[in-house]
Amino acid sequence: MAGRWMSVSEVMREIERDLIFWDESGGGVTFSGGEPLAQPILLESLLQACREKRINTVVETCGLAKKDVLLELSEKVGLFLYDLKILDSLKHKNYTGVPNDSILANLEALVRRNRPVVVRYPIIPEINDDIENVRQMIALLSRLRLSRIHLLPYHEEGAEKYKRLGLGFRLEDVKAPPATLVTKIAGQFEGAGFKVKVGG
Repeated sequence: MAGRWMSVSEVMREIERDLIFWDESGGGVTFSGGEPLAQPILLESLLQACREKRINTVVETCGLAKKDVLLELSEKVGLFLYDLKILDSLKHKNYTGVPNDSILANLEALVRRNRPVVVRYPIIPEINDDIENVRQMIALLSRLRLSRIHLLPYHEEGAEKYKRLGLGFRLEDVKAPPATLVTKIAGQFEGAGFKVKVGG
């Protein structure tokens, strides 16, 4: 197990050590993981504490959460970075272990609530880089009137973490996508009117 148990006040003490830097940059705190929505009570307490200190907050999520929990938390979140991997539900289940129905429904719910969302698309060669997935992604985000997307080229840095935790790693043979592929996908989104950023 990596990490340690911390109370909300202990986490806030760590956060507040960097306040002097954010005064100039306009930065703040990003809650990521793992999946921060897997600990909704802790996350809500931290979001509230940040709000009281006027600290900007971002939640990086795959969107797999109970809708009522997500929407309640969303009122305290400055920005969601929302990962979308595969739009075909059966293929999504094959690679992630769960279908994506609730993930997509939660994204739509956030948009209907006018919560700020930027979708992030991890590009994983031979898994979700096909033209049909890109086409479906463009169609969905256009329908939701989301205008920005972050493209995240797959990297192999996570493999070592799986080994340390004694977990099987299914993407052992997957390599980072070539720059030409990332450029091509970026061009498809830009051609559809999206503001594209490569990298997180």
